[in-house]
Amino acid sequence: MLRTVRIILATIFFVGITLLFLDFTGVLHPYFSWMAKVQFLPALLALNLIIVGVLLVVTLIFGRIYCSVICPLGILQDIFGWLGRRFKKSRYTYSKPKNWIRYPVLALFVIALLAGINSFVALLAPYSAYGRIAQNIFSPISLWAFHKEIYIRSIGTFAVAAVTLIIIAVLAFRNGRTWCNTICPVGTILSFFSRFPLLRPVINTSKCVNCTLCGKKCKASCINTKEHKIDYSRCVMCGDCISNCHKGAISYTTKRYPAPVEEVTVQMKSEVKNNTVEKGSLNNSAAEKASDNQVNEKGGMERRTFLAIAGMMAATVAAKARDKELPPIIKRETVRRETEIVPAGAIGIKHFTQHCTACQLCVAVCPNKVLKPSGNLMTLMQPHLTFEKGFCAPECNKCSTVCPTGAIKKIDLSQKFFTQIGHAVWDASLCIPIAKEKRCGRCERHCPTGAITLVAVNPSDEASPRFPVVDEEICIGCGACENACPVNPIPAIYVEGHPEHKLSPM
Repeated sequence: MLRTVRIILATIFFVGITLLFLDFTGVLHPYFSWMAKVQFLPALLALNLIIVGVLLVVTLIFGRIYCSVICPLGILQDIFGWLGRRFKKSRYTYSKPKNWIRYPVLALFVIALLAGINSFVALLAPYSAYGRIAQNIFSPISLWAFHKEIYIRSIGTFAVAAVTLIIIAVLAFRNGRTWCNTICPVGTILSFFSRFPLLRPVINTSKCVNCTLCGKKCKASCINTKEHKIDYSRCVMCGDCISNCHKGAISYTTKRYPAPVEEVTVQMKSEVKNNTVEKGSLNNSAAEKASDNQVNEKGGMERRTFLAIAGMMAATVAAKARDKELPPIIKRETVRRETEIVPAGAIGIKHFTQHCTACQLCVAVCPNKVLKPSGNLMTLMQPHLTFEKGFCAPECNKCSTVCPTGAIKKIDLSQKFFTQIGHAVWDASLCIPIAKEKRCGRCERHCPTGAITLVAVNPSDEASPRFPVVDEEICIGCGACENACPVNPIPAIYVEGHPEHKLSPM
């Protein structure tokens, strides 16, 4: 029963989280985004102490079921492990915990997290690692299946995702939960709380016939069949040992069966210690009633915001009709900015880089394809805005609704429309009215906030071409002008990011 329940719950979580990254329609995100927010590390970075507390209490009571049920990377390891068992059924053997690896890795992870070295944090964070795999490998496959445009946003991030998938696949195929119990920092943290859970698989030595089948089926390699011991710090409570024991010698219970006579002396001290911790676990059981943190949203948009957005959408339609007179925009290069642009709701670059684990969920849900993983070493794989494919529409706030770590805080549309994430910069040497003495005005027609005004090159000549002047007090840095500019390969008008976001006085 334990194994069946675990498989059902794990399937629900794995499919739900995977659909978050594969759903290009955005229809499923309101229903499944909570699954990303109950992941351990994202909840910790978002300072969602209720979720973190509940996960720790659940671990104290039930053991490390988080790793088998909630964590998508853990479930992915189980899938590859299952494939490995198709080739060799009893492939696992007991191994001692490799604490000389996992504790230093955890220490480096914590130091990197506190020091803001998020590129290292992003590589080891389990949910983020799976997110990159889903976004960069599984998502293109699904897009190809539905005959949609395949867009690889970053070759570097794709390579990291591919290497991670290969390593996970090989380790899990051969040895089950090696990554989970050796490298994963979340697994190591939970191992401290799962050493003496209230409920745990226990070996009844009076029924055990020493067939060693449980140890050969243990994906965590944590069952010492010679001594009839289970290392609960590594056990992920999968239930495989229970379902494979033909004698019913292993049960998931609070009972503690007596050890064989020759082992009583050796285990006596350990049992006394276990009983002490069990009492502490019982005192913590009341914390199960903690409820998930609810996000209060502001009701509705302000009237002027609604009118502004409606007017912007109408102006965009009219602008596209007038753009037919200009040459089409061909493939252009990514603009090299002095200050990168981070999404509205990120507060600023410092806050964003400190909280983002580069899971790529915001990249997956962005309908205009303006979010792209960074290639900068210090912000490696963390998303920033580029405008080759589109612009950040003021009427869209999807990235802020799905971010599980609080790197992008929830922002309503009325606030999004007035949040300045950057400002437009004009390069006169490239602009068509100046460089070629021809009319353009594309940037002005596409600006949703009216921050761009056209000024005649020769005020005395009514037929004179007009060049753009940017009002930085009104510009919100949405990138509509950069995206619409027909100049290639570098646009004549582009956006520079703001280190700290602010509200437009518009």
